[in-house]
Amino acid sequence: MIYIAPSLLAADYSNLAADIKRVDEAGAQYLHLDIMDGAFVPNISFGPELISGIRKCTDMIFDVHLMIKRPERYIDRFVKAGADIITVHYEACENPMSVIHLIHSYEMKAGIAVSPKTPVEHLFPLINHIDMALIMTVEPGFGGQSLIPETLEKVSTLRRYASERGINLDIEVDGGINAENVGLLTSAGANIIVAGSAIFKAKKPRAVIQAMKESAALNTFKG
Repeated sequence: MIYIAPSLLAADYSNLAADIKRVDEAGAQYLHLDIMDGAFVPNISFGPELISGIRKCTDMIFDVHLMIKRPERYIDRFVKAGADIITVHYEACENPMSVIHLIHSYEMKAGIAVSPKTPVEHLFPLINHIDMALIMTVEPGFGGQSLIPETLEKVSTLRRYASERGINLDIEVDGGINAENVGLLTSAGANIIVAGSAIFKAKKPRAVIQAMKESAALNTFKG
C-alpha cells in the first residue's frame, strides 16, 4: 500500500495546528518529522517538545526521522513525545543493530535511513530486523532540493533483495518528490512517500495527494 507522508519542515510554523489539520483532512496518512541537530547535518530543526505539542492535533502516524549523532541518547524522549516510528541514520550509529533493538524495546517501529552516498547494500544485514528503510533521495538536512536520479536504483535494489527473501519491508523515500515524479519512486519499489513543499505549500493539498496516489497506482514495482 502507498502512504503519503507530508514533511513538517515545509509547514507554516506560525500556524502549525491549522497546517497539520489541512494535510490530515487532505488524506495524508503519515506526518514526517525531521529532527536535525546541527552536527550530523548542518541545520537545526526542532525537538521532542514540539512533537509532544502537536500530538494532540492529529491521529496521523508520527514518522520521526532522526538526523542526529548518537541517536540512542534520545530515543526515550521521542517515544514519550508521541512517535509511532523512529528512523535513525546508518551513518550516525556506531552500532545500528543495537539502536534498532533499543527502539523495539519500547514497542516502537524502527527504521534505518541511508544518505545518497551510502551503498544500500549496508542495509542488507539489517532488513530482517527493521520495519522500514528510508532511502534519502537528496542530501539530508536541507529542504527544496531536486531528486537525485541515481538514488532510484538504490530503491529498486533494496526492494528486489527484500522481495526475493519474502520480506515485507516498507521502503520510504524522502527528498525532491512531487506529483510529477512520484511514479518513478513507486515503480522502483518505494511505498512511503515523503513530500514537503509539494504538499504543504500547495493551495489544494488534497488534489496533490490524490494526484500522487493516482500516479503511484499507475506505476507499481514490477520486479
